[in-house]
Amino acid sequence: MAETSLTQDVADAAPRRPAGGFSRMLHRSEALRGYLLMSPTLIILTIGIVVPFLILVTISTWTRQGFDFDTTATFANYARVWNEPIFGALLQRSFWISGIATVATVILCYPMAYFVAFHVHRNKMMWIILMTLPFWTSYLLRVFAWKVILGYEGVINSGLMSLGLIEAPLEFLLYSREAVIITLAHAWAAFAILPLYVSLEKIDKSLLEAATDLGDGPVARFFRITLPLSMPGIIAASFLIFIPTTGDYITPALLGGPDGAMIGNFIQLQFGPVNNWPMGATLSIVLMLWIAAIALVFLLLARKTSERIA
Repeated sequence: MAETSLTQDVADAAPRRPAGGFSRMLHRSEALRGYLLMSPTLIILTIGIVVPFLILVTISTWTRQGFDFDTTATFANYARVWNEPIFGALLQRSFWISGIATVATVILCYPMAYFVAFHVHRNKMMWIILMTLPFWTSYLLRVFAWKVILGYEGVINSGLMSLGLIEAPLEFLLYSREAVIITLAHAWAAFAILPLYVSLEKIDKSLLEAATDLGDGPVARFFRITLPLSMPGIIAASFLIFIPTTGDYITPALLGGPDGAMIGNFIQLQFGPVNNWPMGATLSIVLMLWIAAIALVFLLLARKTSERIA
């Protein structure tokens, strides 16, 4: 009797396996449980990203016939983009403006992130909030603010004229590539400060102390230790700025003028006044493919940098 009771207690204490086939599979497979937890997010991403992308690809194979569209699948739009120089020139200009804006933003934000990471010892979060405070306002408002600053009678021209440094307003400040670069560098600065700060904050301070003990000065210590170890943050910041600014059309439309127009402006015209949706979709797909290739280069650089640091 005691042996039977002991056997029953052991059986009750043993973990019970799910009875059903799917339940047993779910119990055994950790990956399947993970996918089930991710399923709501995957569904939303599929509906919000994959489906519109497929629609865009489908429209890009159409052609415009007068005021209507011929839905017969063709790659004529892609051939036109490849053969006509204007599209290549727009892409090249967009990458050039976005690249300069990215470099300028990283260079301007790196000292701020460096100061907070190494020289601020109390209330670092408050400093980060203060640095990002100007970016709490609307992106469009910041663009209009720079239009006022760079305008013919704006703050810069008025200040220089009042100081007697110039006799007439500088006309090249507004409606130029320079105006677009300046505005983009300021508008996306917050997206560079945060990854740069995180990368600098993770650097082991004992390495800097060891370099000092070995005779390195501040400059040598920066280029031998700080800069290489913060390279993942630099690459991440460049990644976060270059990709969205390449397709930006608001800033070039308000500040660029004819010389500062980018590929995003041309795409907006195709979907808007020109009413050539197939060409607009084709340009969007081509731009996404180029950005994907550049993003892959960024990722490879980040991986090689991480492996070299490790």
